[in-house]
Amino acid sequence: MAHLKLKDRKLGSVQGVLFDKDGTLSHSEPRLIALADARIDEAERRFRSKGCSDSVLQELHKLLARTYGRCRTGVIPDGTLAVASRHHNLLSTATVFCQMDLSWPQSLVLAQDVFDQVDRRKQILHPDGEAVDLLPDAARILRELSTAGIICAVISNDTTEGIEKFLHQHQLNDCINGVWSADHQPAKPDPGAVQGLCTQLGIPAENCALIGDADTDLLMARQAGIGITLGYVAGWHREPTLTAHEHLISHWNELTVTTDEMSKA
Repeated sequence: MAHLKLKDRKLGSVQGVLFDKDGTLSHSEPRLIALADARIDEAERRFRSKGCSDSVLQELHKLLARTYGRCRTGVIPDGTLAVASRHHNLLSTATVFCQMDLSWPQSLVLAQDVFDQVDRRKQILHPDGEAVDLLPDAARILRELSTAGIICAVISNDTTEGIEKFLHQHQLNDCINGVWSADHQPAKPDPGAVQGLCTQLGIPAENCALIGDADTDLLMARQAGIGITLGYVAGWHREPTLTAHEHLISHWNELTVTTDEMSKA
């Protein structure tokens, strides 16, 4: 039997650990900053082409930045861009366009056009996908868990393709036994996403831990019956404000794994 240990505290035995990706395993903030800025710039370009005044463009910039959680120093860790899916971000963007006196159908079409144009530019600049850094010691804990016989999986609002590219870039495929992405139904933060992933893995939710950097992850885990919920707070320029966790991890080196055989030794 394998057991999780946080610093000097034993958390309990687990069969599986479910990981959020952005801000938990991956240092996603630089990519999200670039994405927010590119979408804002493209939206401003579209409104400028319609003859909008500087004051209107400034208001548009302010509303989109607030919507995405784009602040002066980076991205807010519990903001829309950091936590929500692409679809939810698109709806948020369309809502901003409605506030700029466009109809809802016009706003949806424009939001989709803005997102698609930014994606096309990214594809030209990064045809093989953008490299996203691992957070320090994340690979170590994944390999340690896998070696101890613990089943590891990723549950994220990224696409399946995005998750698989990230795992491939960092040679972590052999550590991950399952993926639940924005392409699956239901998606995060529905507790059914956790239950669906646990069913896919063949282990009960109560025998798993979930580690994430947002209260939406942790509340979802608790509602799904996950046995141990851990908040990770070191993935952003400022710590996320978490309230739904049982335990907090400030650095991956705080989390270790022990087995019954190791204890006997």
